[in-house]
Amino acid sequence: MKKFTFFTKLFFGINSLFAIALLLSYYAGNVSPHSFWPIAFLGLALPYLFVVNILFTLGWMLAGNKRLLLSLIVLILGYQSLPKIIQFNAVGKISASAIKIMSHNVRLFDLYLWQDDRSARNEIFNVIREENSDILCLQEFYFSEDQTYEFKTLDSLLTYPGNKFVHDEYSYIKGPNKWGIATFSRYPIVGKGRVPFEDGDHNICIYTDIKTPTETIRVYNFHLASIRLESVDYKTIDDVYANSFSSYLGNEQLLINKLKGAFQRRAEQVAKIKESIERSPYKVVLSGDMNDTPTSFAYHELSDSLTDSFIEAGRGIGQTYIGKFPSFRIDYILHDPSFTTERYETLPQKLSDHHPITAHINLGE
Repeated sequence: MKKFTFFTKLFFGINSLFAIALLLSYYAGNVSPHSFWPIAFLGLALPYLFVVNILFTLGWMLAGNKRLLLSLIVLILGYQSLPKIIQFNAVGKISASAIKIMSHNVRLFDLYLWQDDRSARNEIFNVIREENSDILCLQEFYFSEDQTYEFKTLDSLLTYPGNKFVHDEYSYIKGPNKWGIATFSRYPIVGKGRVPFEDGDHNICIYTDIKTPTETIRVYNFHLASIRLESVDYKTIDDVYANSFSSYLGNEQLLINKLKGAFQRRAEQVAKIKESIERSPYKVVLSGDMNDTPTSFAYHELSDSLTDSFIEAGRGIGQTYIGKFPSFRIDYILHDPSFTTERYETLPQKLSDHHPITAHINLGE
C-alpha cells in the first residue's frame, strides 16, 4: 500500500509540474522575450503541454481519483488558446466583392534545389497562376537580372493577369542577383514604403498602398527573423525528441541561444511594424512569414488589434511550416477588424518549406 501511495504522489507531482508549465504557457504571448525569455519556450510547447494534461486528466479519471481536477481546471482556463491552434469553421461562401490574398514563402523558388526536384520552381509558378489572387505576397523572393540566367521570376510573374503591378524590395543584392520580398497586385499601387529592420540582410517588411474597387488599403508583407537552424541544430532536435542528449549539452545550449536570439529579434521587428501601422492613413492587411507560432509574443503583438483570417474562417490546425521545427502555423494573414474573411485555406502543395495560404477578404461597403 505504501508503495502504491508513493507512486501516486510521484505521478501527481509530475502532473503538477506539467499543469504549472501549461498555465505559464498561456501567458507566453504577453511577456516580452527581452523581459523574460524562458517563457517563450513554454509558448512553443503549449500544444504538447495541452495534450499531456489531457492524458493526465483521463488517467486520473480512469483511476477514479479526484486529482483529475488539477489538469482539468488548467485545461479549462486555457480554452481561449485553442482557437489559435485549431479551427472547425465551415467552408464559407465567397461574395463577388471579396478580394483574394495569397501569401507564400517560396524559398527563393528552390534556387539551390533543396527539393531535389527540378520541376519544383515551375510548380510554384503554376500554383500562383492557378490561384489567380488579387494580391500576392511572396517572401524569400529571388530575382536575377543576369540575361544569361533562367531566373527571370519578376518578369514571368508580371505576365499573369492578377499581377499587373508590383512592389519589390531587397534585403541583399550581389551583382545582378537579388534576395528579398515582393507584393503583386491586380489593382493600382498608389504608395510604397519599407519598415526599417536593423537585421537588414536577412529580414524585411514592406507596405504597399493598393487602390481596390472598394477603398485604398495598406498591405504589409513581412518576413521576420528566423532561427537560422543548421544541420547540427536539426540533429540536436532529433536527439531531444529521442531523449538522447549531448554528453556536455553544448549543442543544446547553442540551439537555446539561437532560439532566444530569434525571439528577441522578432520582438524588436514587430515593435517597428506596429509603429508603422499606427501611422497608416489606411486600414491594413498583414501577410507573411512570422517565423513564430500563435502562442508567441510576436503573434500576440501583431494580432492584438487585428483579426486573424485563420481563426475567422480556417479549418484544422492550419500548419504552414513543413520543416521539423517549429512544426505549426507560422505564416499569417491578419486584417483590420472591419473586414471579414469569408474563406481561408492552407494549400496542400509542398514546393518550398512553407505551405501557401489564401484568404478571401470582404472589405465591406
